[in-house]
Amino acid sequence: MTEAADRLFTNAEVHTLTDPDEVHEALAVRDGEIVRLGDAYEVEFLEGVETDVIDCEGRVVLPGFIDAHTHVENLGRYLVHADLSGAESAQECLERLEARAAETDDGAWIQGFGYDESEWDDADYLTREDLDRVSDDRPVVALRVDMHAASLNSVALERFAAELPDGDVRKEDGEPTGVVVEDAAEAVRKGIAPGYEETRDLVTAGLEHAAERGVTAVHDMVRNSVAPRVYRDLEAEGELPTRVRINYWADHLEAVTEVGLATNAGSDRVRTGAIKTYTDGSIGARTAKLGEAYADGDGDTDGEWVVDPDELRDIVDRADAEGYQVTAHAIGDEAIEETVSALEETDDPAGARHRIEHVELATDDHLERMADAGIVASMQPNFHRWAAEGGLYDQRLGEDRRRRTNRLRDVLEAGVPLAFGSDCMPLDPLLGVHHAVTAPTEAQRLSVTEALRAYTRGAAYAGFDEDRLGTLEVGKRADLVVLEESPWEADRIDGIDVAKTVVDGAVVFDGGEA
Repeated sequence: MTEAADRLFTNAEVHTLTDPDEVHEALAVRDGEIVRLGDAYEVEFLEGVETDVIDCEGRVVLPGFIDAHTHVENLGRYLVHADLSGAESAQECLERLEARAAETDDGAWIQGFGYDESEWDDADYLTREDLDRVSDDRPVVALRVDMHAASLNSVALERFAAELPDGDVRKEDGEPTGVVVEDAAEAVRKGIAPGYEETRDLVTAGLEHAAERGVTAVHDMVRNSVAPRVYRDLEAEGELPTRVRINYWADHLEAVTEVGLATNAGSDRVRTGAIKTYTDGSIGARTAKLGEAYADGDGDTDGEWVVDPDELRDIVDRADAEGYQVTAHAIGDEAIEETVSALEETDDPAGARHRIEHVELATDDHLERMADAGIVASMQPNFHRWAAEGGLYDQRLGEDRRRRTNRLRDVLEAGVPLAFGSDCMPLDPLLGVHHAVTAPTEAQRLSVTEALRAYTRGAAYAGFDEDRLGTLEVGKRADLVVLEESPWEADRIDGIDVAKTVVDGAVVFDGGEA
C-alpha cells in the first residue's frame, strides 16, 4: 500500500518547466521528495490523517529559483550596513552613510554598499572629499555596485596606505581621489572582512532575503571568508533554509585540495562547487578588458587584466587537473577570448561543466566555440538595467557595443548551456526574468518560459544538480516557489510577489506571515 504524503499543494497551477512544460493542479511530497503530480483528485488520494494540505488558491507553482552567481555575505552587508543601491545622487549616498554612522559606535567603520554613479545626473564616483563630509575622524568606505571599485575617506585611505597597489589607486594631480579599483578594492574588502559572528549574521540576513525572493539554492562565490563554516554550522543546527554550492576563489585552490574538498562533494544542503577566478574587471569601473578603448575614457583606456592570460591558464590547468569545475569571470571581449581559449583546451570541458561568468561582450566566434566545448554561460539578465539608451553601457561602450552586450537570445540559439544568476545586483530572480524578456535590444529577448528555465533547470545543470533540482518531477527534491501572479500574464514580472518558498517540502518563507 502506498504511504501517505507529508504535504500536498493543491488548487494550484503547477508548471514543471520540463521540455515541454507540463501543467498540473496539485503536487504531493514525502520525505522532501516529489512523489506525485497530477489533477487534484488523483493527488489527494495520498492525503493521510497527518498530511498537511496547502491550498494554493489558484496560484502559480514553479521549481524553486537557483541563483547561479551570488555573494551572500555581501548581500547581508547591504541589509545590515548602509544600502546605497537605488540612491539617485551622491548626496543621497552621503545621507544614508550619515544615518548609518549615527547607528554605530564611535570609532567603528562606516560602511556602505551598492552605489551606482552611472544612474546619477553627475556620473562621478564618490571621492574622499565626499566621504570626509560623512566623517573626518572615522574610516568610511563605500563599495560600488559591481564591487570592483571602492571609495574611501581620508582616514580609511591612511589606514590602507601600505596595502593598496599604486596602479589601482585613482589619482588627480598626483593625489589620491579616494577611488580604488580591482586589487586595491580587494584589499579594502579583505581589510573590512567580518569575523565569524558577524559573518553568521550577514549570511543569515542574506539567506532570509533570498528565501523571500523565491530562491531555494545559491552558487556562492567565496573569497577570504568564514562563510563556508557558517553554512555547515547552520546546516548542522537545522537552520539553513537554502541549498548552497560554494565556489572557492583560486587563491584557495591549494588549501581546498589539501583538505580533500572536491567538486560536488558535501552534504544534501552544502556542496563544493567550482574554483573561481577573475580575468578582467567591470565595465562600470572601466576595467573590463576590451578589444577597443572605452568610449568615455582617455582614448587609450581599454581595461586591465586582474588575472593575466598566463596566470589564467595556470589556474585552469591546475584546477582541471585536480578534477575541479572551473568558473572564470570574463566581461570584455578580450577577456572572454582568453577564457574560452583556456577552458576549451582542457580534457573534457563539457563533462567538467566549466563556466564563464557574465559573458557580457561575447562575439559570434566565442559563442560557437563555447557551444562546441560545452562551456556554460553563467549570465545575469538584470545587467540589462544598464543596456538602455543613455545608460552605463552606452556611456562606456557607445551605441554599437551597447547593443552587443548580454546576448541572451544568441547564447541560447548557439546551443550554449545558459544559467542565470543575479550577482546580487540585486538578488531577485523575477527582476532578472523581467529584464530577460524586456531587454532593450529586442533581438536578444527571451520568452518567459526560456527565462524561467535559465533560472531553474539551467542553473541546476551548471551545478550538476539537474537530477534532483530545476524541474518539478517525481523523484526530485520538493524545492518550489508559489507566486501571487502568473509570470505569463502579469503586466510586470518584477512586480510579482512571492507567496511561499519551499525547500525539501518545508515552507521556508510564507508571504502571508511576513
